[in-house]
Amino acid sequence: MRFLVMVKADEGFEKGAVPSADELAAMGRYNDELIKAGVLLAGEGLLESARGARVKFTNGIPTVIDGPFAEAKELVAGFWLLDVKSKEEAIEWVKRVPCVGGAESAIEIRQVYEAEDLIAAVNTNHGE
Repeated sequence: MRFLVMVKADEGFEKGAVPSADELAAMGRYNDELIKAGVLLAGEGLLESARGARVKFTNGIPTVIDGPFAEAKELVAGFWLLDVKSKEEAIEWVKRVPCVGGAESAIEIRQVYEAEDLIAAVNTNHGE
């Protein structure tokens, strides 16, 4: 099972704050653990939303909206893509993240929709 683990942004991140050398080293050690365990498929940090854009569609017509975006807590600051046996295993890995940033942070875990999940959903919805 693959899970996308998203580190939520905070106001400091959105203002361009960067982790300290100690925080970066701790995150590097954590990433090394994920690699050694064979569960890390990908992982990256993202730049603040001021450097990004959104494409909104209304009746199929795209509109580009340049960042920054208002709600920092709804933005993603970085991610890992993990290949683990269960949601519980993903949670256990996330509990070990060396949190950086402000006093409060959040990490969201979402299972990736696999091809077999889509096939099962289509078959269920079409009565097959």
